[in-house]
Order: sequence, then structure tokens, then C-alpha cells
Amino acid sequence: MQFHGTAKVNRLGHLEIGGIDTVKLAEEFGTPLYVYDVALIRERARSFRTTFDTLGVKAQVAYASKAFSAVAMVQLAEEEGLSLDVVSGGELHTALAAGFPPAKIHFHGNNKSIEEINLAIEKEIGCFVVDNFYELELLEELCAAQGKKVSILLRVTPGIEAHTHDYILTGQEDSKFGFGLENGQADSAVSTALKSSHIDLLGIHCHIGSQIFETTGFLLAAKKIMAKLNDWKAEKFEARVLNLGGGFGIRYTSEDDPIPASQYVEEIIAEVKNQAEAYGLKMPEIWIEPGRSLVGDAGTTLYKIGSRKEVPNVRQYVAVDGGMSDNIRPALYQAKYEAILANKALEQPEETVSIAGKCCESGDMLIWDLPLPKSSSNDLLAVFCTGAYGYSMANNYNRIPRPPVVFVENGEARLVVRRESFEDMVRLDLPLKEKVRN
Repeated sequence: MQFHGTAKVNRLGHLEIGGIDTVKLAEEFGTPLYVYDVALIRERARSFRTTFDTLGVKAQVAYASKAFSAVAMVQLAEEEGLSLDVVSGGELHTALAAGFPPAKIHFHGNNKSIEEINLAIEKEIGCFVVDNFYELELLEELCAAQGKKVSILLRVTPGIEAHTHDYILTGQEDSKFGFGLENGQADSAVSTALKSSHIDLLGIHCHIGSQIFETTGFLLAAKKIMAKLNDWKAEKFEARVLNLGGGFGIRYTSEDDPIPASQYVEEIIAEVKNQAEAYGLKMPEIWIEPGRSLVGDAGTTLYKIGSRKEVPNVRQYVAVDGGMSDNIRPALYQAKYEAILANKALEQPEETVSIAGKCCESGDMLIWDLPLPKSSSNDLLAVFCTGAYGYSMANNYNRIPRPPVVFVENGEARLVVRRESFEDMVRLDLPLKEKVRN
């Protein structure tokens, strides 16, 4: 088993993260429990930023907060000198509640509401990533009403397909996101934005997919966009910013082979520089948007094992006290994970089991065919690399409360999201009629 970050096995044979025994974490905070290795998040953030700094390229590294949005995480991003991407009013509100500088917030989304846009204009965020003509018109109207001017990037679909899961492809021409680069939409959007007295067009944005393990797609996208920027010189538009999005892959299982963060950055910089020199363009500021690659493998979910079911000559099911309510990715994307028994981390596998969640769904399976030591009820299962889209996509299916989140670093544990209670879940419910009490 290849551990991530500070994870290791301690002298008791238990999994330890951030200098803390996970058995003790489970005892203190209960299960299921999301545990984040803060040192690993810091390391990843610095690896992106340092590469730009070393190569002397003006840049912004923006944490894509949809991967995991919470006040403490936003504050950690600020500590590490990151900008912040938000995609909804809720993520924007979280950022503002965390005290994040509005000027470093980038607002994404294909259907921003009037209320969301007005809030972002009022708070004077750094820029909008504009997705469609409706939004362009709405921005013009709402900025005029507030007497404000906003900075924007235009999101384009460059027609590049990343080699990733079909559900999370976003850069190809047939996408709900962005202006088509090949069909004239992007040309019209640039012309419209340049005519506006309330919009400052900073540059262009694209995002070609997620969980990408090579640089080819990013380089092709950069080539296509830089060629288009050369065409747009005739309209007196020269991009100050080129945002090539995120999607940098992480290692979920031994099947995955990600490259270092520095390699993505170095090759992207080299390609943009080459294209700028070839076309006689000014070198744009480069923005990127790591999300999963900052927090994905820094997260581990701890579960308590409960029931067991044997289907003779077929399968052994082992159930845990969570499932698709705290990690819907296996059901939604057929995502794969690795796991160990945190309290028996040195013991050798004796059986192959499939990890079932507790939701009332046949599809609530976290891991199929996992080699484990012989397990019993109350053993502790640690599922690795759940830091991205676990908490973000957690839900109350079957009225199961969402788990708490703990940050661990240098032997200290800090609760940053409390466990949801049954009372929390009914707090917004209204009765059909008041119950008559005898």
C-alpha cells in the first residue's frame, strides 16, 4: 500500500495521519469521519506556486473550491497565497464568511442567478468567468444598474477531449459550458464584450476535463487559444490572462500514475511562451485551477465496520456506517478507491471482501473485491483519497447525517465541520399541521 502525505503505520500497528493515531480520531470524533492531512495540502499548493515563481512567470493559482468548500479550507487556501474559484452563491458566501479577499475570487458557473451576480458585483470580486451570451447581457444590465465595472474571462470550449471519464469531460465542442471556439461563438462573445462600457475583458478561460495524467490536452488547448488570440489582434484585443483550468490527476489506486504538479506547470509555460513568440503576442498571465490535486489525496474517510453477509461461492459483503451519503462517487462515476483496516494496518490480507454502504440502495457499494485482514464489527476502515468531492457531494439520503471534518497537522487535530445531527436535518421542515398533544 502506497500512503500519501504524512500517513504511516505507527508502533501500535495503527494508521497515523498528521502525527495522530486514526483510532484515537475515531474515538474522539466518531465515524464516519473525514480526515484531512493539512501538510499535504500545503505541499501541493506550494508546488504549483513555486514553479511559476521559479520560472518568473506572472500567474494565479486558484483553488477550485467545489472540490471541498468549507470556511477552514478557504482560510487555508488564503494562507498558502492562492486565489479562489467559486461556482455558486453558496461557495461565494462561504468565501466571504471566511474573510477571503474578494479581489482574488473568480466566479464560475453556466447559470449564475441575478441574485448571485448582484452579490458578486456588490462585493467587487476579482473576475467573472462568463459562460454564455445570456450572462454577458445580464452582467451589462446589472453593472449598469449598480454603476460598476467588472473584469471577466470568457470561457471557451476548444474542442479538446481529455482522456478521462465521459461524465466529467468538459472541453469538447458539445458541452454545456462555454463559447465554442470553432463555431464562431467565441468570436461574437469577444466582440460583444469589447463594446461594453461595464466589462473589462481580461482574457480567455478553458477547462478540458478532470483526472488528467498527461500534458498533451493542455498544450493542444493552449495552441488553439493562442492561435485565436492572434486572430483577435485585428479587433484590438490582446489577452492579459490565459486560464487553462484544472483537472490535474491524482493517484486513487495503483492503476493511476499522475505526474508531478511542477511538470504540468513547466510544460504549460513553455508552450504558451513558444506560441506568444511565434505570433508576436505579449506573454499573458497564466492562471490555473487545481482542486482535486490539492485536496483529493489529502483526505481519508474513517468508517466503523458493522454487519457481514456471505453469498456462498460468490462474495463476502462487509458493511460500514457510511456509504453513498458521504461518498457518492463510486455510485455516480464508478470511482475506485483503496482502503485498509486502520486498527490492523500491519496485518496481512486473509480474505477478499466488498465494502457496502448502509444506504437502502443496491448500488451503495464503496469498493469491490478489497483484500483485507479478517475483519469484525467495530474494526476501523480507512478509505484513502476521499478529500475531493466527498464532503462536497455528501447528502442526506435515508436521512443520514453528514459526517464531520477534521484537519490534522503536526500532532494536532482541529474540528472544522461539526457532525450533522438529526435535529439539523428537520430544522427546515414544516409540519402539515401541529400535532395535538394529550
